[in-house]
Amino acid sequence: MIVSKNWLAEYVALDMPLAELEHRLMMSGLNHEGTEPIGDDSAIDLEVTSNRPDCLGHVGVAREVSALWDVELKLPVAEPKPGQTPTADVARVSIECEDVCPRYTARIIRGVKVGPSPDWLVERLRAVQPASKRDAWRSVNNIVDITNYVMLECGQPLHAFDMAKLGGAEIRVRRAAKGEKFEAIDHNTYELDTEMCVIADAKRPVAIAGVMGGADTEINDSTVDVLIESAAFDAVSVRTTARKLKLHSESSFRFERSPDPEAVDWASRRCCELILELAGGELAGGVLDAGSQPTKREPVSLRFRQVPRVLGIDVASDECRRILRELGCEEVAADDDQVSVVPPSWRADLSRECDLIEEVARIHGYDKIPEDVAVPMTVSAPRPVDRVLDRARHVLTAAGFDEAMTVSAVDSETSEQFSPWTDAAPITCLTPILRGADHLRRTLTTSLLVARRTNASLANPVAELFEVAHVYLPQTDALPDEQLMLALASGGDFYSLKGVISGLLTSLGCCEPLGATDLAAAFLSNRACWLTLGDETIGFVGELSTEGLDAAGLSQPATIAEINVGALIRVANLIPQQQLVPSFPAIGRDMNFVVDEQVRWADLAATVRKHAGEHLEDITYQETYRDDKQLGPGKKSLLLSITLRSATDTLTGEQADAVRDAIVAACEKQHNAALRA
Repeated sequence: MIVSKNWLAEYVALDMPLAELEHRLMMSGLNHEGTEPIGDDSAIDLEVTSNRPDCLGHVGVAREVSALWDVELKLPVAEPKPGQTPTADVARVSIECEDVCPRYTARIIRGVKVGPSPDWLVERLRAVQPASKRDAWRSVNNIVDITNYVMLECGQPLHAFDMAKLGGAEIRVRRAAKGEKFEAIDHNTYELDTEMCVIADAKRPVAIAGVMGGADTEINDSTVDVLIESAAFDAVSVRTTARKLKLHSESSFRFERSPDPEAVDWASRRCCELILELAGGELAGGVLDAGSQPTKREPVSLRFRQVPRVLGIDVASDECRRILRELGCEEVAADDDQVSVVPPSWRADLSRECDLIEEVARIHGYDKIPEDVAVPMTVSAPRPVDRVLDRARHVLTAAGFDEAMTVSAVDSETSEQFSPWTDAAPITCLTPILRGADHLRRTLTTSLLVARRTNASLANPVAELFEVAHVYLPQTDALPDEQLMLALASGGDFYSLKGVISGLLTSLGCCEPLGATDLAAAFLSNRACWLTLGDETIGFVGELSTEGLDAAGLSQPATIAEINVGALIRVANLIPQQQLVPSFPAIGRDMNFVVDEQVRWADLAATVRKHAGEHLEDITYQETYRDDKQLGPGKKSLLLSITLRSATDTLTGEQADAVRDAIVAACEKQHNAALRA
């Protein structure tokens, strides 16, 4: 926002040096980008954050100056003299989509004389143009210049229509028809869609709501009667429309930040007042005001004892109250302990006590807070997700993995490579984050494979990577389901990565054994599976097939895995567990089962655990052996070892044999397993 010093001086006394003005504004939150002299004026370039649309007008900046120096703020009265003809007899206004246009007002001035703007108006507008555009900038005419002047004065955009060019003397605020064409005042034609809001007459659109007016109804030298629009538009709707059409304006910039809803009528009256003064004409009586009025804001309380607790310095209660009043807050109750205020309509960001404390701090002066001030703090307890991810990062980095950070959008080719969690089409972005990256990813693994490919192209083939981020799973008629995932991409094989995941679960204190079910797409046969804990599927792991490697552009083997972090939180037990050192020796038994080829190790191991009894300490997989001559076709042998130990006495060989026999009997019954001699 470029502010003219001379213009600013109309609302508030500027008795301080220019350098002091720049510094205090910067320290209060309006970062000073630079100042350029323009004749006897100064163009002060201030960076306005998105939560301060009130400072996108000179009045808002003047209010900041008034509070900083405790000087009077003088605002125009904005009371134009109306004529005899009621506005309702001249035109009609209706809103068909109040969700994107909650309020629309129109005033009509008849008999205006369109012509050049006076020098003072031209100079004011020229002073606030960016330096790169100042020489090319030109005044349009007095009517258009006044609408721009009022917008730059109070931050509320306006638009003027030529009444003679409005079909049916009617304004309809509606959504555009699919494929509807519109020629804007930049004389480019745009194709609209049904998500866009337009201002229309009885026949066609005459403006894109909050963005730009139309060429068909613009003001020119032949204009006699004008309709002044001042409205409130939904910020998201304006932002979406401007991005879709790649059509941005000073109006859309302000509407995207939700200007003061109560400035709608003031800006309209101020605009009409200046038109009557500079272009003549007669103002129709009353105003066409469709839609709803702004809702009443709730009071917010500030406890004075909280100021030193948060800031570390004491600010007098009278000074706190003064600052809030100067910023436009309406005081509704106060005593020695606290003050309750209703924040002004132009400060939607003031909703909590800490917001009021921040206002006190920035106006009182951040520079008055010593660097070594003691601010009492209480360490907050980490969230479960933070504790789980801290442990996961420790385990994975110890296993040789590096954490990656990739963008949330990928190109269409990468998005279609692999989507394990959903078959729904990905959500697309209007504006790509990177070139071609306009699909919100449904899995993290494809991004990590791209990272491995990039590392390989830079002669860094050893890139063991993991990432923690959200995936976006589309849902019908609803916002996407955002799931926090932990993904891994490794050059190791399936068993190596599965071992890393098992170690991670052990570190998280998960006592339930990891299970597996089939997963085939893009992976080697028997080298991929869904990961399960009990009845819950928590993720997958798989070694890429040749086709999968080709799709990812990789020449070396790769294995990927992805786990739902929410599931990890549910199974994690991060409370340290104490266990006595065993006092009695362990005893082991080896078992070599011949089973059918389709019997999984995980299923056999689950049966062993279930029937081994209370003395089972560990079960260890040894090897798988296949030989059609010795075992028979379609058979394999699974060799395992069990470790048994009692906490109260030494187990005998007979007890160990009894456990073994129980296991053998259960495996024979459930898996048709035979104990190999």
